[in-house]
Amino acid sequence: MIKFDAVNKRFPNGTTAVHDLTLEMPEGGITVLVGSSGCGKTTTLRMINRMVDPTSGTIRLGGRDVLEQDAAELRRGIGYVIQQSGLFPHRTVLDNIATVPLLLGWGRRKARARAAELLETVGLTAEAGKRYPHQLSGGQQQRVGVARALAADPPVLLMDEPFGAVDPVVRTQLQDELIRLQRDLNKTIAFVTHDIDEAVRLGDRIAVFRTGGHLVQCAAPAELLAGPADDFVADFLGAERELKLLSLTTLAEVPLQRATTVREDAPAPPAGSGPCLVVSARNEPLGWHDPYGADAASPAAPLTPVRPLRDTDSLLAALNESIASPAGLIARVDADGVLTGVTSREAIHEHAGRRHQEAARAAEGLTKTPGPSRDTAKAISKTPGGAA
Repeated sequence: MIKFDAVNKRFPNGTTAVHDLTLEMPEGGITVLVGSSGCGKTTTLRMINRMVDPTSGTIRLGGRDVLEQDAAELRRGIGYVIQQSGLFPHRTVLDNIATVPLLLGWGRRKARARAAELLETVGLTAEAGKRYPHQLSGGQQQRVGVARALAADPPVLLMDEPFGAVDPVVRTQLQDELIRLQRDLNKTIAFVTHDIDEAVRLGDRIAVFRTGGHLVQCAAPAELLAGPADDFVADFLGAERELKLLSLTTLAEVPLQRATTVREDAPAPPAGSGPCLVVSARNEPLGWHDPYGADAASPAAPLTPVRPLRDTDSLLAALNESIASPAGLIARVDADGVLTGVTSREAIHEHAGRRHQEAARAAEGLTKTPGPSRDTAKAISKTPGGAA
């Protein structure tokens, strides 16, 4: 969908913002541009919709050179989301969302109907459409910004650090919302961030830039984490990159084991009998019975808290929970919260090792071969309680 071919951008003061960039952003995927400040990622994004024109080279959008298109017309066919939303303060939320459809001549009734539809799409109420931007929270404003960018149903969405100005909890919620929207809408998205964790979570491909506008590496998240191109990329990814890889794999890939359970209204198991999960009448996990406590045999003995996980949770979440759980076991539940079984820390370690090795071999262009990874095992063993 988007292709850069030997693109350079030099400003009149002599600064080179982008150097000899050749990069493809596949249709229907999220390509994340990451790097420290001044590396050219925002300039790269802004060249796609001609808010900045390249000094040399070619940028094609859907096969057409962007420089051969009228800039205003080009921008109306591309959604654009910036940090702190950039909403018009004097317009209601509904009219903010309807901005581009109105510019395209849709007519007020059709444009506002589309805006009302998108309010629901991004998780806002119809009542929010009557308010002004200053009457919304930061997270709500960002949702409105996304809705406005989607209003004319553009095939391409440009997002320049859209979630950087909100708190971590809201940021996670907005990331979840973007993942859901992308699953439903299948847009081609170019996303700029300086946060590698956000890039790993959202991106189908991650392009890492260094100062001076040099593209160092572009790869799928798993391949990037398992096989950084050089020390710069490895340092940017961080010392715990092997653990970040676990966030890309879900618990669904790890086999279930049968759980030892006891009903909450049944007698407590004898002391020393091993870890046991106390469940409700509906077979919902309530807590771990402590088999080694002084009052273990007492029905009133306190339970160790349990945080059940679903198949959609990541291996990283599973590893964290296994550390806090008796004997390194995690409880797994279905969508209704009913217990399906348990998984051991050892099983998580084994699968994590295989996943790392597969990603490393994919990064090297080799045949996938299962087997434990010493690097991943080393990373996990450094986690408190992580040694099998």
